[in-house]
Amino acid sequence: MNYKKDKRIILSLDAGGTNFVFNAIRGGEELLESIILSAKGDNLENILETIIKGFEETRNQISEEIAAISFCFPGPADYEKGIIGDLQNLPAFRGGVALKAMLENHFHIPVFINNDGDLFAYGEAIAGLLPEVNSLLKENGSEKQYKNLLGVTFGTGFGGGIIINQQLFIGDNSAMGEINRISNKFYPQTSSEDSLSIRAIMRVFAKEAKIELKDCPTPKEIFEIGTGKIEGNKTAAIKTFDEFALVAGNVLADAATLLDSLIVIGGGLSGAYPLFLQKAVREMNKDYSTLAEEKVSRMEIYAYNLENKEELSEFMKDNSQKINVPFSDKTINYDPVKSIGVGISRLGTSKAVSVGAYCYALSQLDW
Repeated sequence: MNYKKDKRIILSLDAGGTNFVFNAIRGGEELLESIILSAKGDNLENILETIIKGFEETRNQISEEIAAISFCFPGPADYEKGIIGDLQNLPAFRGGVALKAMLENHFHIPVFINNDGDLFAYGEAIAGLLPEVNSLLKENGSEKQYKNLLGVTFGTGFGGGIIINQQLFIGDNSAMGEINRISNKFYPQTSSEDSLSIRAIMRVFAKEAKIELKDCPTPKEIFEIGTGKIEGNKTAAIKTFDEFALVAGNVLADAATLLDSLIVIGGGLSGAYPLFLQKAVREMNKDYSTLAEEKVSRMEIYAYNLENKEELSEFMKDNSQKINVPFSDKTINYDPVKSIGVGISRLGTSKAVSVGAYCYALSQLDW
């Protein structure tokens, strides 16, 4: 999809628990200074009027025709119908709100709503990690090309999105990619999100440093303490991201076992990857011990850290070999190595979501 040359304009919204941020996008690029309106309030009618107002103000700054509205909204939801369910950060949404139909009735243009994790993964599949890896493989003489991608975001929460054959996979109940519900390696009674979020980093550091949570540094500061950039309890910082890495690696291994895809990581905590990514990938590649006390690989595939130069080089190697076709004089190429790569967002999370929203709208308009 050559979205950069597309001239159609899509209105967008970044919906958070604090603010609604509106803009217009053409060719994957924002056209305006963002319009920011408060998302706070417990009155549904006022919030819906705020959303309409934001899109109206955005549209009024554009002299050309608007092709569609496309944006992410925090789940749960029926994304195909555009019905938003109960939201923790927006408590006014209870019992289901037909947001897509409301906006289509008001603006008389198509409206598309998706989860932010979905659009992040789609953006990285269109213009981020997925095409970069495939391009590097070609440059290295490999026939291998990847079509699938798992996108995960570590931030206020833990989310995900799945791309299959370069198409966004929604699921039969708009519930695909809810990776945060996978069980927690250290605390099986809870979900993995309790260890893979901003609040988790602060909770674990406070425990390891033996300080009150209210006195805890920010996750960015904890990362900088762990890398020695600023002073602080370095041991506690490293232990914090060690626990994060082991939980993340366990979840990603479970997901990769089902999806057999590249994995791209985004979100506010992704910048701390030097302290967790290698350990997470190592956890993915750990062995199981069978009841017969034999070793068996955790996954049938092998994961490589794409941010590690040595592992990237190994991942890019062409391992194909020619094998004979039985009862003929023909040969065929065969690659016996099953591998995936895990890397950090190439676009940045916000940009990837924006590109994903834009390209998803184009794909639906052209369907």
